[in-house]
Amino acid sequence: MNFLSFFARNASFSNDQIDVRLTSQDITSQECGIDDGYLFYIYRRHGLKKIGYVSLRLGESPSLYYLGHIGYRIDEPYRGNGYARQACELIKPFARELGLLSVVITTDTDNMASRKTCERLGCALEAIVPVPPEYQPLCSGSQYKCRYIWRILAEQGD
Repeated sequence: MNFLSFFARNASFSNDQIDVRLTSQDITSQECGIDDGYLFYIYRRHGLKKIGYVSLRLGESPSLYYLGHIGYRIDEPYRGNGYARQACELIKPFARELGLLSVVITTDTDNMASRKTCERLGCALEAIVPVPPEYQPLCSGSQYKCRYIWRILAEQGD
């Protein structure tokens, strides 16, 4: 299946709890080294109110080293339900179709909810790295980031 037909048929993904819908918002950024990117809004199943987002950033750069390829956020009233993990799982086939073998997810060292999300996805903690001062504004002031590696490549039984 080519990417365009995949994209056209699968601009949204769902499970029994959430819908993840591709937006038309452009998240590319030359200054951050994001060559291409996709932003998906997260809704509770059949809901109309956005409860968060998951993004997939393509490219490699010093900025992406600290930002990661995947970003997610769940609005406060909806946290604690595993929606970030589910949204990542839902866009995994999309990432595979793009040819990605693995992606980086970064999180602050004290963000235990995000770290648990990474662990539940089966990510491997690569390292906890200091964020150089010039990248701290991009990383909301964070001085350290946990870098998790998430294998995207299909495995047997996956």
